[in-house]
Amino acid sequence: MLLDHLPVVLQFSRGMTFEHKPIEWDDEITMLIEELEEKAADGVLTRQERGLMDVVETMQLLNPEGDGLHEFWHTPLNHRRIIHSFDMIGADAIVDALNASQWCQTRNADLDQYSETEGEYLAGIEEELYEALGELPDLVAEFIEDEIGR
Repeated sequence: MLLDHLPVVLQFSRGMTFEHKPIEWDDEITMLIEELEEKAADGVLTRQERGLMDVVETMQLLNPEGDGLHEFWHTPLNHRRIIHSFDMIGADAIVDALNASQWCQTRNADLDQYSETEGEYLAGIEEELYEALGELPDLVAEFIEDEIGR
């Protein structure tokens, strides 16, 4: 669909506006993810394969139309493993954003309960995160080639 390729403009209640283009995985990556989903249902993934799945699944969770990093930290996921997965593929700026926002897990689950200062700080971290996403498809492709052998 043509609209799938248009950027998403974000207006946060925290007062920041910025633009984010959704990540587009190439066909080879999409097919590999589907294979890994089937493999995960039938058996065990290697650490590299699990890392790739963590990255792709987390990107779905960090949808900028949702609650972003706040939502990430309020899920029952293995946050340390996910951060390690982003580190493993070389996404340093995303690792930095995740680590910088870790304090969100100690806050109320209601995003509207953040103070103005907390909201502005989180919006700044999210802006850096969404800027870093532009390089993620290339990092993932390189990781697949180097570590998974495809």
